[in-house]
Amino acid sequence: MLIEQCRLEGEGPLAREEHYNFKEIETKWQQVWEERRSHRVENKSDRPNYYVLEMFPYPSGALHMGHIRNYSIGDVVARFKTMRGFNVLHPMGWDAFGMPAENAAIKHGTHPAEWTKQNIAKMRAQQKQLGTSYDWEREVATCLPDYYRWTEWMFLLMYKRGLAYKRKAPVNWCPSCQTVLANELVVEGGCWRCGSGVVKKELEQRFFKITDYADRLLEDLSLLGGWPERVRIMQEHWIGKSVGAEVTFSLPGQERGITVFTTRQDTLYGVTFMVLAAEHPLVLELVKGSDREAAVREFVEKCRRQHEMARPGEEADQEKEGLDLGVHCINPVNGEKVPIWVANYVLMGYGTGAVKGVPAHDQRDFEFARKYDLPVRVGGQPVGEVLDPDLMTEAVPAAGVLVNSGPFNGLESELAKDKIADYLEANGWGKRAVTYRLRDWLVSRQRYWGAPIPIDYCDSCGTVPVPEEDLPVMLPENIKFDPGVVSPLAQIPEFVNTTCPQCGGPARRETDTMDTFICSSWYYYRYTDPKNDQAPFSKEAVDSWLPVDQYIGGIEHAVLHLLYSRFFTKVLYDAGLVSNVEPFTNLLTQGMVIKDGAKMSKSKGNVVNPEEIFAKYGADTARLFILFAAPPDKDLDWSDQGVEGAWRFLNRVWRLVMGNKTVVSSPANEYSLLERADRDLRRKVHATIKKVSEDIEERFNFNTAIAAIMEMVNEIQRYLENDRQHRGVVREALETLLLLLAPFAPHITEELWYQIGHTDSIHRQSWPQWDDKALAQEEITIVVQVNGRLRDRLVVAAGSPPEEVERLALKLEKVQSQIEGKKVVKVINVPGKLLNIVAK
Repeated sequence: MLIEQCRLEGEGPLAREEHYNFKEIETKWQQVWEERRSHRVENKSDRPNYYVLEMFPYPSGALHMGHIRNYSIGDVVARFKTMRGFNVLHPMGWDAFGMPAENAAIKHGTHPAEWTKQNIAKMRAQQKQLGTSYDWEREVATCLPDYYRWTEWMFLLMYKRGLAYKRKAPVNWCPSCQTVLANELVVEGGCWRCGSGVVKKELEQRFFKITDYADRLLEDLSLLGGWPERVRIMQEHWIGKSVGAEVTFSLPGQERGITVFTTRQDTLYGVTFMVLAAEHPLVLELVKGSDREAAVREFVEKCRRQHEMARPGEEADQEKEGLDLGVHCINPVNGEKVPIWVANYVLMGYGTGAVKGVPAHDQRDFEFARKYDLPVRVGGQPVGEVLDPDLMTEAVPAAGVLVNSGPFNGLESELAKDKIADYLEANGWGKRAVTYRLRDWLVSRQRYWGAPIPIDYCDSCGTVPVPEEDLPVMLPENIKFDPGVVSPLAQIPEFVNTTCPQCGGPARRETDTMDTFICSSWYYYRYTDPKNDQAPFSKEAVDSWLPVDQYIGGIEHAVLHLLYSRFFTKVLYDAGLVSNVEPFTNLLTQGMVIKDGAKMSKSKGNVVNPEEIFAKYGADTARLFILFAAPPDKDLDWSDQGVEGAWRFLNRVWRLVMGNKTVVSSPANEYSLLERADRDLRRKVHATIKKVSEDIEERFNFNTAIAAIMEMVNEIQRYLENDRQHRGVVREALETLLLLLAPFAPHITEELWYQIGHTDSIHRQSWPQWDDKALAQEEITIVVQVNGRLRDRLVVAAGSPPEEVERLALKLEKVQSQIEGKKVVKVINVPGKLLNIVAK
C-alpha cells in the first residue's frame, strides 16, 4: 500500500515516532471554526454559487463508517470548491421521523421525540468531530413542527392539484411494524425495515398520483448525464413504460371478456392458453359452484400469502404453479377456444392481471406449458429457419417472420405489430395502449412518528383539507404505544376530535401519518431558506442554489428517494414554485465499507466504531484513509494497517513542515538562479497541482490525488537532503503541500498553515494553479528501436532537432551491434517519444 511506502526510511515502530498532538489540534480548530462561524454561507455573493449535499441521515444514535465515507467525500468537494472560488452551500440535517423511534418507545418507554433529540445531539457532535464544513445555521430536522408544517403544506399542494386521493385498495401490510408499505419498500417479499413477510390487506389509503408524471420522469432521464448510468437504468426499469395493445378475449355466453395488455400483438396467433393472477376478480367467479372451486380457493389463498414481490413474475428460474379453471375464452383473431388458468407468475399489480400464454415466444409461458402439457404453437420464426414446436427446448422471443398467423403470414414481426393493432381496432377487439410498471405512491402510514396528514372528516362537509393558516397539525405528546395497536393516533380522542374548518361543526382528524419519504423528497429546498416562516422556501432563495450541483449517497436510494424527489420537483415546477425541472445535476453513489469480506454489521461482528478511530488516530487520519483506500464509487475494504499508514503519513507531513519553518520565511515567488534540482522539484510540485486538481474536479479520484500528494512528499524529502536548497522553492513546495492536502485533512493543515506564519484560514485560500512553464521537461527519454524491436533508450535535451536525435541514436552501442553490416534504409521518428531504425 502506498501509504505504507511513504514512511521515512529508518523510522522505527509507531511507539518510537514523534507524533503530532491531533487531539489538541482537532479540538482547537473545531472550536475556532464554530466561534468564527467559518462555514456560514449567504445566498448572495460575488462568487458563483455551488451546492454540494450528502443525503441526510436517520438519527439512529451513532455514525458508522458508511456515514464517515459519505460525509468525507462531500466535505472534500465542498472545501475544494470553496478554494476554487465558489460560494458553497454545504448543509446538514436529519431525516428524523420513522419506525425505529416508535420501536424504541415501545422497548424502553422513551418518547420518540426525546429518543430522536438525544440521537441528533450525539450524531451532530460526531459530525463536528469529523471536521465537516457544514453550515449548521441551516440545520433542519423533519420531526420538528417548523419543518413538518411545510411537509403538511406539500400534501395540501398535491391535494389541490388533484395529485392526492384516497381509495380502498389491496396494500402491502407488515404485520410486525403494523403499517402499510409502498411497493418500493417491499424487498424480496419482506419489509425493507424489519424483514418480516409482507401480506396483502384491503384498507382505505391515500396515494400520490406519481403515475401522472411517468412520461416526464422517464423522458427527463436524458437530462441526467451527471448521474451513474446504472441509476438511470434502474429508474427506467421501475417506471417500466410498455407500448403495445389491449386485446379482449370474450367469454362464451357473457357480455364481458378478459382484457390483456401485450407488447407482442404479433404473437396473438400463437396463444394456446390464458393465465389470470390469483387476485383477479374473475378467478373465483368463473369457478363458483363448480367442483374446482375449493381447490382454486386454496391456491388463491396460497398465492396471496406469498407476496407478489416474491412470486416468480419475470424471474424465469423460479418455479411456476397454476390450476386449470375448467373454462374457456375466445381468441378474437382466430376464434379459437383458449383454456383459462390461474397461476402464481402473473401479478395483478402489472398490466391487467391477465396474460395470454404464448409458449413458443415467451420463456415463462414455455416452462408453464411444458410443465402442464399445454400445446406450443409457433407464430413466427427467424428468417431461413423452421421451428418445430415438439423439438423446441426453449422459447424463441424474436418472432422474425410470422407463420401460422392467418392474413399476416410472411410479415416481418415489427411491421406485423402495427398491422395487427390496426386489425384489432377496426374490428373492435382491442386498441393501442401504453402501460407502466410504476404505480401510484401509497403515502399513508398507520404510525405515530410521522407528519400528520392535514385532512379533516365532517359528516356535513365530507373531506375537508386543513386551512394553510392552521398548519401545522401538531402531533400530540401524550401518546401510548401498545404492541399490536394499528394506528396510535386513533386512540387519542383529543387529537381525533376537532372542528370542521368549513362549517364549524364536529369533525374527525385523519389518524394516518405520512410516509417519511415525503419528508426527504423536498428537504434540499428547505436548506436554501430554513428560517422562512411564511413559506417552505422563497423562489428567489431556491433559484440561487437549485438544482443541487453535486448530490452524494448510497445506490440503495436509486428508486425510492431519488425517484420521489424528481416527482416532487416536477410538481413544484408546475406550480411555479421553482425554476429547475430536476433536483440534482450530478449524482455520486458511493460504495460500501466492508470488512472481512462482508458489509459491516453488528450481526457479523465486523463493525469498526468511528469514535475509536478518532480517539486513537484522529479524524484527519480516518478521513485520509477512507478517501485513499478506494475510488469513492467502489466498495472499500477496511484495513487496520491502512489506517495506521495514513496516521504515519500525516505525522511525516507534520515533521516535514515543522522541521522547515524557518526555511519557508522567504517569498515564494523568487525563482531566479535556479539549479537543476530546484527546477526538478518545482516541476514535480506543479505536476502534482495539475494531477490533484484534475482528479478532484473531473473524476473524483480522491485516492489517486492523495497518492500524488504522497509522491510529492517523497520528492520534497529527497530535495531537502541536498546540501544546497532554494528557500523560495522550499516555501512553494511546502505551502502547496498544505493547500493540496487541506480538503482531505482539514485540521492538521490549518494548524501547520498558521505555524508557518499565515494568519488567515488555509480553507479560505485560493486553490494553487500550475505553471505550464514549470512543467516543461528539460530532458526527455526516447525509446530506440531497430526493425521495430526495443534496443535502448536515449536521454536528450527537450526540443532537440530530429537530425540530432537520429545522430545520437545511431551512435548507441546496442544500436551499432544490430545494424553492423546492414544498410539503414529508413528512420521513423515520433518526436519526443520513439525512434525506429529500419535496417536491411
